[in-house]
Amino acid sequence: MAGVKRQYDSGARRARAEQVRARILEHARDILLADGYAGLSIPAVARACEISAESVYKRFPGRAALTRAVVEEALRGLGPVDAESRSDTLPADDLPARLDGWGRLAAEVSPRVAPVLLLVDAAAAHDPELAELARALADDRRTRMGHNARRLLEAGHLPAELSLERATDILLVYSSPQLYDMLVARGGWGLDEYARFVSAGIAAQLSGATAHAPG
Repeated sequence: MAGVKRQYDSGARRARAEQVRARILEHARDILLADGYAGLSIPAVARACEISAESVYKRFPGRAALTRAVVEEALRGLGPVDAESRSDTLPADDLPARLDGWGRLAAEVSPRVAPVLLLVDAAAAHDPELAELARALADDRRTRMGHNARRLLEAGHLPAELSLERATDILLVYSSPQLYDMLVARGGWGLDEYARFVSAGIAAQLSGATAHAPG
């Protein structure tokens, strides 16, 4: 019975730690969007969570690390399985289904992550630490879109005229926070309409690659 109790205690501690982490990220995101990066501080997040600043520092050593964690949490999307894993399980041999899935995932993730990414990009011009984070997040996005482009290539969905690098650029554009901001946040598009635009736009770029190929 002692072993069962220790296992229970360990599981309960992990659950409490996860709940605290989730609260920290939720309040950090709220502060970021309300007050900007300049208004984000570890003590402010701690006060919002009603925990000590040391508890926050133990998990996140500074504002940049906390902001990166907010972005990563937003990119997970909704539900128990993260959006990246769901993307990887989309059928490789069915291009319309894969593009439809990417559009739906973009509509799920973009409302959560796009405002934070745009805030980071805007504030990076005035903060060297944040500029480094902005570059790292941009590199992460290119790596992920490069992975998606390679999956298209391996499944035979890229025209011969379309390089892997150009395909990566296309996916970056259609998953960009700027596109979401322009169409949905500022333009008033619905998320279903936005999802269809993303999937149809990528499909059009792939099918029109020959016509638009340089030279």
